[in-house]
Amino acid sequence: MSRDELSLSGLGVLVVDDEGILRRRISSYLRKLGADTTEAESLTVARELLTEMEFDFIMLDIHLPDGVGLDLMRKREIPDSTGVLVMTAQGGVEGAVEAMQLGALDYLVKPFDPELLPLVMERARGTRQRERVTEHEREADEGAGFFFGESLNPLYQQMQKIIAADLRLVNHLPPILITGETGSGKSSIARWLHHHGSRSDQPMIEVNCSALPDTLAESELFGCEKGAYTDARATRQGLFEAAHGGTLFLDEIPSLSPAVQAKVLTAIEDRTIRRIGGTKGIDVDVRVIAATNCDLRESVESGEFREDLLHRLDLFRLNLPALRERGEDILNLAEQILERLCIRHRIPQRQIAEEGKRRLRAYGWPGNVRELAHELERELVFEDAAALDFSRLPLVGNGASALDPMDWLNPNYDFGKEEFVLEDAINRLVQLALKKTNGNTSAAARMLGVTRDFIRYRLHGDRKEKV
Repeated sequence: MSRDELSLSGLGVLVVDDEGILRRRISSYLRKLGADTTEAESLTVARELLTEMEFDFIMLDIHLPDGVGLDLMRKREIPDSTGVLVMTAQGGVEGAVEAMQLGALDYLVKPFDPELLPLVMERARGTRQRERVTEHEREADEGAGFFFGESLNPLYQQMQKIIAADLRLVNHLPPILITGETGSGKSSIARWLHHHGSRSDQPMIEVNCSALPDTLAESELFGCEKGAYTDARATRQGLFEAAHGGTLFLDEIPSLSPAVQAKVLTAIEDRTIRRIGGTKGIDVDVRVIAATNCDLRESVESGEFREDLLHRLDLFRLNLPALRERGEDILNLAEQILERLCIRHRIPQRQIAEEGKRRLRAYGWPGNVRELAHELERELVFEDAAALDFSRLPLVGNGASALDPMDWLNPNYDFGKEEFVLEDAINRLVQLALKKTNGNTSAAARMLGVTRDFIRYRLHGDRKEKV
């Protein structure tokens, strides 16, 4: 990135130096790049400003008329949320070394060209960003080994096309919406996209929106200034800032309140956020990946989700099928997970017995991949047999019954071997849709792609009614 492309928009910088000409040159140059600068010519003035205002960075001269600038660091008078860049005259390397030991992000030897400042500030901002990312670190390779299998090949092809588009666009990547049942692997898909995309060397921040209380969601996502509310004792960087240049994964996004949804929409469209209590916009370049286990169009109709945010997110949509719809891939996935679990538990590799395979294929898996992983680990720990048969696997779990291999809803059902009555199958689908929608005829009709009259016709047996 060239100096001309660097932007310090929204950054608050305190410049502490007794050399008036240099101080003003630094402030003037930083302002041209969008920073909000404040000047101090002495240690006393700097102390007063630090108690009254919050800054993202402080450029601190070591030798000042009324003391040593490093005293501010030694006495912890500079908030942890403020990054320190030290300025020292030639020969002051010893002071610079101490400053770095005290937590300074970088140092500059005077005299220096102010045009170097954008690069130094950007490097320092990257360091602060990584510190914020550490609070939300996840295992980087967790999504790298995601098992697709034949059943997810269409999804894989879509993801490859998204990666190709990302490589062409480079910046300002459009959002991605991942839909699928709870536990089906939406987080893993998001990680795969990040680690295989053009931003794999940049941070990925994951947020479970359903775990954020309404009172904290805005602060967590967009940050806050000191004193913005009762518990805001220091300036805090938001996760949009922490994910700058990388990816922000918003899992269960409908859990956010409409007010926070509006701010998310603004951040995506304008690529700018504002901290709570702040007056300046902060530029952010973030690839947003959102995920949900519900139908967002129904959430829009019920007033729980903003329609404009749905339209903004629903550009690259990836629908992740439920585990029970993945056929023979269930076994392949189970074997892959079992191999990893054996390594984790430091036990010899175990196999799945034929009876165990039959049970795994037949079960409905309401908890999807997460439930499968838990069931595998449970069997591994409690059973000593060399081959696992999953005799503990319940016939009914979480409201979902096991599917008999002779049931045509089972992915492994062979249509060529058993008698199949289409009329009965249609009636059964109608009943399943009504059960899924709690008896809501309109919702069941939308789910099946038919009219309400068709549903009524199937319920009341009026064979004269047509689709």
